[in-house]
Amino acid sequence: MDEAETGPVLYAEPGSTWWPVLWGPGFALVGLIVELVTPAGGVNLAVWVLLAGVLAGAAVLWVHARRRALAVRLTPSVLTVGREDVELARIASITDVGAPLGARVLGGGFTTPKGTGEIPLRLSDDKVVLAWAKDPATLIDRLRPLLPES
Repeated sequence: MDEAETGPVLYAEPGSTWWPVLWGPGFALVGLIVELVTPAGGVNLAVWVLLAGVLAGAAVLWVHARRRALAVRLTPSVLTVGREDVELARIASITDVGAPLGARVLGGGFTTPKGTGEIPLRLSDDKVVLAWAKDPATLIDRLRPLLPES
């Protein structure tokens, strides 16, 4: 879904930043510097460049996966948690909702991701699901005015 379909973004967590892509080239640069200052022999510049590229490529895949699986986005009509979209019309309540044992976690995981807080949501079919966010209080504050209960 794009912004034209769902409206402006009211809350967003990207899931990951892109700076971890620099870790691999940084480690390769440190290795190259160590090789330059050691009196052992020649410098394998091509190997270090290749290593930097391979590590950066692996990090790009890792960051891209985290950005898809751990992103949270709220628009006036849809709450996206991980890879799952929930229309706000389906959310019946966010206040006084207990999280029962075994409640389904939105986004496709078995548990909420590490470093996130749970937000129990009662859906219109009376099922309780767990949304999650790194800043659950802010997400609840942005979500509350969009729901009919408030």
